[in-house]
Parts: sequence; structure tokens; C-alpha cells
Amino acid sequence: MQVQQLQQLLEFDREGMIEFAKGLGEKPFRATQLFRWIHQRGMTDFEHMSDLAKSLREKLSTTAFVQPLSLISEHRAKDGVIKWLFDVGQSNAIETVYIPESDRGTLCISSQAGCAVGCTFCSTGYQGFSRNLTTAEIIAQLWFAEHTLRKSPEYNARENRIITNVVMMGMGEPLQNYTHLVPALKIMLDDHAYGLSRRRTTVSTSGVVPMIERLGLDAPVALALSLHAPTDALRDELVPLNRKYPIAEVLDACKGYLRYAPRDFVTLEYCLLDGVNDQEVHINALVDLLKPSKGPGFPCKINLIPFNPFKESGLKRSSNAQIKRFSDALLDAGLVCTVRKTRGEDIDAACGQLAGDIQDRTSISERRAKVIPIVSPLS
Repeated sequence: MQVQQLQQLLEFDREGMIEFAKGLGEKPFRATQLFRWIHQRGMTDFEHMSDLAKSLREKLSTTAFVQPLSLISEHRAKDGVIKWLFDVGQSNAIETVYIPESDRGTLCISSQAGCAVGCTFCSTGYQGFSRNLTTAEIIAQLWFAEHTLRKSPEYNARENRIITNVVMMGMGEPLQNYTHLVPALKIMLDDHAYGLSRRRTTVSTSGVVPMIERLGLDAPVALALSLHAPTDALRDELVPLNRKYPIAEVLDACKGYLRYAPRDFVTLEYCLLDGVNDQEVHINALVDLLKPSKGPGFPCKINLIPFNPFKESGLKRSSNAQIKRFSDALLDAGLVCTVRKTRGEDIDAACGQLAGDIQDRTSISERRAKVIPIVSPLS
């Protein structure tokens, strides 16, 4: 006799939930009710879903379940940032970061256990790649943060949602996990779930060109590109994916994405590394790239990110004075530029520090040992 496998309901966007309900002989509105119980109310016990028919609750008890991620640890920084470490099985863990501000609550969500891109300045990349997260594992990070914080004394007086902004900027390259990313985004945006604004939901990519256009068609949200270098020669070293998708190709894909995007610009992330990509030659090259003397400029906002050092990288953070010089020069050139405020450094929750506990199944540490360190600012 074949044993029926239970279905994890965090895996479904609303269309998927309707199909699942149809398979149980239920109408679409029942699926929407179930969807609201899970995502808006944080309920995992079908028996407590009081407006569902008893017959449906009985069906659900034998066919489905709602299983949050298993929490390993929680760390709170002095500045209010919270980092959660979750167990995703097979000795893998992922990290999720909550960043509170006076006018918003931002959640940084992981899409993979580890990362295969291997950017030289990112701690996650040094841990290697294990696997893609499922849709349920992606959305469970938002589910946990929203409903956990609602119960916290410092947040439970709020009438509106706790999480107002989501950035797919945690561990992993989101567009290399496209199949599971899109349903998760649809759940985040759904008014019957979290009701997030497309403008406040951001996918950050290192430049997976074929998937950028597809995202515009399937789930257009705000887009951020991890640029980090103004030339292909340097970006090849800092962001190895550039060897497959060079800068011109990536920027063209981003321009095309703006036809569908909720914003009329792309955020460009640029991590400042002392003596590597922060010199005058790099400023001039960046200005030439984004605001050429002939032809239209690239519609963007540049987000300068002070590097968060870790010993394996051998890299250093640019000085505050150099960061200011870099920023001022871009502003003087007529580009929109901000410097990201570093948050959660005391708990390793700042940008590029997420590492978790990843089994290196792609031998990245071995490959790293063969790479010649970056030493020339003119690369």
C-alpha cells in the first residue's frame, strides 16, 4: 500500500493553493481562506481555522501541513538588528536579518544554502554552495519574522504589518533559484498574504542575464544589481559571474527590465574595497560607464557599501575619507548616490557577512586557494 505524502502548504502561492484545494474537491474561496489563515494570521493548526468547514479541516489533517523552519539561534545587535539562524537539514543552515528603522521594517531573506557565485568580498561565497531553498523555505523566513515580531512586546502595539520591505539579498543568488523564487515573491505581494508593495520588494542579483527579463514578465519588483566594479577586467575578479555575463550585457538586461519594473531606476550596489575599486581611476570609469558623454545615461541609484572585512578575503574597507571622496565625486558628476549605513556588524549581520553553516560541495575553498590575490587598483 502506497503511503500518501503530506503537502507543505507554505510551498504554494495562491494559484497553487487553489489547485490544491480543487484536488480536495473544494472551491477557490476556501483556498483563499486557508491562505489567509496561514500567512496573515500565522496559523499552523488546521483545527483552529474556525471559518473552514469541519470536513475541509479533516481533509487537511490527512493531506497537508504547515511547517515553519527550525530555529537554531537568534542574535540581537546593539542597533536593533536581529539575525536568525535556521536549520534547513543535511548540516545546512541559512540566515535571515531584520533591520528596524523609524519608518520601515526590512527583512533580508536568503534564497540558497550558500552561494555558487563566489564574490571575493562576500563571506557567504567562501562557504561554497549546497542547494537551492524551496519556496516554502524562502517564504518561511518572512512567515517567522512577521509572526514572531508581532508577539514581541516592542512591536505588538503596531496596527499594521511589522515587515514593510523585503530584500532578496541574504545568502545566495536569487535568480539562480528562479523556480522557487517567483512563487515566493507572489506570496509576498499577495493582498491575501503579506500585501507587500512591488516598490518595497527587491531582488538583488549579481547579473544572471536570462533570468532578469523573465523576472520582469513573471514578478516585476524592484531590482538591484551587484556591480562593484566599473570595468570587466576588475569585475571578472570581484564577481566571477561577470566572465559569463559582462557588464554591458548585464546593464542592457537591466534597462530592458525597467519596462516592467515598479521603479524607473535600478539600484547599483558597489562595495568599496581599499585600493581595489575605490581609486580616482575607478570613479572616472564608473562615471563614463553610467553617464557617457554620448548617448543616454543608465537610470540608476548607486548605493555605496562600506566593506565588512573577514579574514579569508584578505581585503580591507575603504577609509571613511575615501568613501566620502568617492560619493562626492559621483554626486558632482550628476549621479544619484547614497552610502549605506552599516547595521548589525557586532552580530555579523551586515551586508556580505552572512555565512551560516554550509557544507562546501562545490570545492570553492580549494578553488580560492589557486586564485591570485587582487592587488592592483588599476585592474
